[in-house]
Parts: sequence; structure tokens; C-alpha cells
Amino acid sequence: MNHTLIRIAQRFRIEGVIKNICPLGAGLINDTYFVETQGAASNYILQRKNSTIFKDIPSMMDNISKVTSHLKKKIEAQGGNPLREAMTLTPTKDGALFDKDEDEEYWAMCLFIEDTITHQYASSLALAYQGGKGIGQFQSMLADMQETLTDILPGFHNIRFRFEQWDEAIKVDRAGKVKDLITEIGWINEYRDEMLAFWEKVETGIIPTRVTHNDTKISNILFDQLGEVLCVIDLDTVLNSTCLNDYGDAVRSYTNAGLEDDKNLENVFVKMDVFESYTKGYLTEAKSFLTQEELDNLAFSAKYITYEQILRFLMDYINGDTYYRTNYDGHNLVRTHAQYKLLQSIEENFDEMKDLIKNL
Repeated sequence: MNHTLIRIAQRFRIEGVIKNICPLGAGLINDTYFVETQGAASNYILQRKNSTIFKDIPSMMDNISKVTSHLKKKIEAQGGNPLREAMTLTPTKDGALFDKDEDEEYWAMCLFIEDTITHQYASSLALAYQGGKGIGQFQSMLADMQETLTDILPGFHNIRFRFEQWDEAIKVDRAGKVKDLITEIGWINEYRDEMLAFWEKVETGIIPTRVTHNDTKISNILFDQLGEVLCVIDLDTVLNSTCLNDYGDAVRSYTNAGLEDDKNLENVFVKMDVFESYTKGYLTEAKSFLTQEELDNLAFSAKYITYEQILRFLMDYINGDTYYRTNYDGHNLVRTHAQYKLLQSIEENFDEMKDLIKNL
């Protein structure tokens, strides 16, 4: 057993005696560990936060605390179980929301929620429906939250900011790859005006700003043993932004018949039955607070987020793979091609998507 991890975990207010600590999951950003305790004491999740990606981890943890506190109040008022239906942060013995070790690494801990099920993709229409319902419910419970969150990821999902980064990346050409990417760079330029026009609606308040999760893949939802949504997790990216980002990112994740980094592009296309099921679930909760302008732009948000991901994967490839973890040379370029194929499929089904949303 890793004695360094034990020493770090013991700085937090845990119950019982640590029995074992082992890696959990395969996230692209943070390092996550399961902390098992002896006997009937609670178990925990210990995470090393990536300070390269998250520049202001104290503010990030403060954001998470604000959001979980608001959720717990809502859950209690509805007669639910706040310890199972919302994340519970575990403070350090000094009462802080995070610990900073001798190597200047940041660590945080939360209660492990027992008897839950996680999924890497929506394997059934019922699961897609529940996933949509879960994100809609998450947003709905936070729709009246008045506390402002710190922008710990400046420019996140802001396509104007991404284009500034993009233009600089093309100009600098740090890894010397631009000359070989004429086709892919053309994909980015083709949609530029359309994407900026959408974001201008957010900047001017036509599309309102709310509390959003910003990483709504299905693996960030815990389900109970009956397959019902229990809890939305991984709140590092909670921000004040448009809730359309959450919906669009979920559509990108849920409806893709292939993998985000699928090398076989024949596998990559939008499963419209999954789109309909997810959207039905989402709107059962979200229609109570969405404005007409938000409803009118739901389908476009799938195009927007998928396009943004193409840009970000390709930009990281041009920069020499400095942001996303890669498993082999060219991994980010493979991701770029797979996401572009998904964008093409979204466009092919775009009118049907809009009609489905309107009918729902």
C-alpha cells in the first residue's frame, strides 16, 4: 500500500482506520483513488487535483462547496437523502476544503457513495433517458442559486476565447505541424462565423447564464441499483455559463455510436433514438426553467460543443499535446477526425433534432 497516499488521506477528517487505497477510474485530468476503511466506517474518494489545468484550486473547491450546499438544501426540502444524492466534501483536520502537500500538489476528499452504478456510455434508451433527466434535475435545482461562482477556467466553452488561442497556436506552430493540417484547419475556419454568432447571444444575455456542470458525460452520473439517477459527480468544472453547454456536451457524448477517439470513422454517427430519449429525459426537468431562446438553441448546442471539441483536440495536437493525456503519437489528431465525423452526422440530422425538440 502506498504510504504517501495514506499520509495524505490521514490529513482529512475520515472515520475509521484506512484499510487500502487503490486507483479508481481513468480520468483525463485528475488522479483519483478509492480509500477503503476497516469495518463499518465510511469509505472515501481521494483526488489529486491537476494544478496545471486548474490554476485556482482553492476557488474551485469553494465553487464545489457552494454548489453542493445548495443542492443538499434542495434535496432535504424534497425529502431526499443529501448524503447520497449530492457529493459530500470531507474537510482536512484543519477544516480546509483541500490539502497541499510537500510537492505543492493539491488534494481533496469526498465521501464515497456506496451501492451505486456507473456507466461509460448509454447502453440503452432507458439509460439515456435517465441521464438526461439527471442533468436536467441538476440544473433545475441550481436554477435559483444566487451565489456567484469563481471563473476557475477562464474562457471555458467560450468560442471567442478559443479562437484567440487557436490563432496564436497557428501563428506559433510550436510543434511544426501546421503545414500538414491544411484540411483540418479548413474545418475550423468553415464554421467560425456561425459559432461566434451563437456565442454573441450568450455575451449579450439573449441566452441567459446559469450554474452549469460543463462535463456531462454519463460517467459523471451515479445511478442506484434500480437504474434511477442518484447523484451528479465530478464538479470541478462548475461555472456560471449557459446551460446549453451541458446539454450539447451530453448529446455529443451519449449519441455517438463510436468512441471519442474512434479510428474507424464508419463507427461514428449520431444515434437518433438515443438523442430522442436523452432529450425527453432532460426536458422533463429542464422545461420548468428554460426560456424560449434556450429551447430554440438546444439542437445547435450539440453542433457548438462538438465543433469546440474538434478545435481543442486539433489545437492541442498543434501545440505538442500539452493539455489532454494521450496514449500514442497522433492521438489528438485521431480524436479530431472522430469528432469532425460526429459533427457531420449532427448536421445531417439537424432538422430532425430541431423537430423532435419542438414536438417534445
